Amino acid sequence: MPTFLRSSRTLGRLMLIGAVALATHTQAQAQEKFTYLTNWYAQAEHGGFYQALATGLYKKAGLDVTVKMGGPQVNGLQLIAAGAADCYMGYDTQTMKAREQGVPAMTVAASFQKDPQVLLAHPHVKKLEDLKGKTVLISSSAHSTFWPWLKTTYGYTDDMAKPYTFNVQPFMADKEIAQQGYLSSEPFKIEKEGKFKPSVFLLSDFGWPPYSTSVVCMEKTVKERKAVVAAFVKATMEGWKSYLTGDPSPANALIKKDNPNMTDDVIANGIAKMKETGMVMGGDAAKLGIGIMTDERMKKTYDMMVANKLLDASKVDLKTVYTTEFVKDLKIMP
Repeated sequence: MPTFLRSSRTLGRLMLIGAVALATHTQAQAQEKFTYLTNWYAQAEHGGFYQALATGLYKKAGLDVTVKMGGPQVNGLQLIAAGAADCYMGYDTQTMKAREQGVPAMTVAASFQKDPQVLLAHPHVKKLEDLKGKTVLISSSAHSTFWPWLKTTYGYTDDMAKPYTFNVQPFMADKEIAQQGYLSSEPFKIEKEGKFKPSVFLLSDFGWPPYSTSVVCMEKTVKERKAVVAAFVKATMEGWKSYLTGDPSPANALIKKDNPNMTDDVIANGIAKMKETGMVMGGDAAKLGIGIMTDERMKKTYDMMVANKLLDASKVDLKTVYTTEFVKDLKIMP
């Protein structure tokens, strides 16, 4: 073979190797950093996010995602407003209230079609109406969320409400006391420690309208990083599908790494409750896809808050509180 042909071939190989290396480097550089802040210690109810991280769904979407664990002293809204995280695990009533106070937060997707908020009572209590006039232990935040709705819907009164200290012992000791809880947490704990199965009333099954475990970002993030937010939402909802219909162990390993106090039985219970109640894949998600939000549902929450004097309608335009652009055509079906 003539020397000039060998040289050309060698040069061609070197150029090809260089191009591959450059493409690989560019791809690595293209991984967009994105930080998502959860609302509590790592648990099964955060599984979709951890699954997307553990199985490479975020990476495949071109994202370098960090999932930061929240907790009782962590104010997610404050942190995204300050730029310490890109988006956080929000809640409709909080996001609407933030808008009233001039904080431009916006919900872009809803992992949970139902809010896991429950009221617990002893087994002899069969209906929410039966609690009227009895003591109900609730947190301070409940007074600006579900308690006014319960007063309007079931005739409860403020003299019924006593402080809930996140200790289930007072409830277990008194059969005439009810308390608030989280679907997969307090009922499971009471059943294990108290040796009885409490009556559990999932408020969303009785008309309590907010979505939960949402993806909430600042309006600026939504406008300036639209493609990144879209990629994050899509990969997250794929993560939820994988977590609840496939093998959840990759996510569970990360959950236990972030939260060493989390146990396998608690995780299993959380997964079971999400499946049993259609938390993620039921409701509108069953026909419109995981993560879906609808205008009708958001209006229900907005109207409920205004009716219960939790929100000043003159200060909050519902259209600014959320956008369905990232989920309406996503169609990640259960």
